[in-house]
Amino acid sequence: MKTLLISAAFAAAFLVPSAASAQAVPAAVVAVVDLDRVTSDCTACKTAAAALRGQVQSYQAREKSLTTPLQTEQQSIQAAVDALKGKEPDAALQARVKAWETKRQQAAQELSGQQQQIQRNQQYIQKQISDKLGPIYQQVMTRRGANVLMEVGATLATAQNVDVTNDVLAALNAALPTLGTTAPATSQPQGR
Repeated sequence: MKTLLISAAFAAAFLVPSAASAQAVPAAVVAVVDLDRVTSDCTACKTAAAALRGQVQSYQAREKSLTTPLQTEQQSIQAAVDALKGKEPDAALQARVKAWETKRQQAAQELSGQQQQIQRNQQYIQKQISDKLGPIYQQVMTRRGANVLMEVGATLATAQNVDVTNDVLAALNAALPTLGTTAPATSQPQGR
C-alpha cells in the first residue's frame, strides 16, 4: 500500500503541470530604435540644439570680452613688476594688482554662472525629451507587437523590419512640438 501511494504521488508530480510552467515567459519580440537619430532629427530637438549653440556662442563671446582686457592688464602689471627688479611694489601698483584680481574673480564668477546655466538648460531639454519618450516607447511597442525595445547601438545586427525609429520619431514630433530651452530658475535655500 505504501509503495502504491509513493508511486501515485510520483506519477502525479510528472503528470500535473507545475505552477512554474503556468508562469512561462513569452517569447521575446524585439524592436530597435536609433535614439541618436530620434534626438537629433526631431523638429523641436533641432530648434533646441540651435538655441543651445547660440547660448554657447554667446558665452564664448562674453568670455573673450572679459578675458582679453584682463590679459592685457595682467601683462602690463607683470611688466611693471619686472621693472622693479625685486624691489617692493609701490601702493599704486599694489592697488592695480588688487583691482585686477577683483575683476578676474568677478569675471570667473560670471562665466561660471553662465556655464552652469547652459548645463541646466541642456539637462532641462534632455528631461523634456525623456519624459515624452517613455510613453511613446510603450505605444510603439504595443502597435508593432514588440515586448522588448533596444537601442540600435546595443545590437550587433538587426533586420530592417524590427527598426521602429521612424515610428518613435513621428510620435515624438507629434507629442513634443516645442521644447523649452531655458531651465526654470533653481530655488535658493532661504537663510535663517
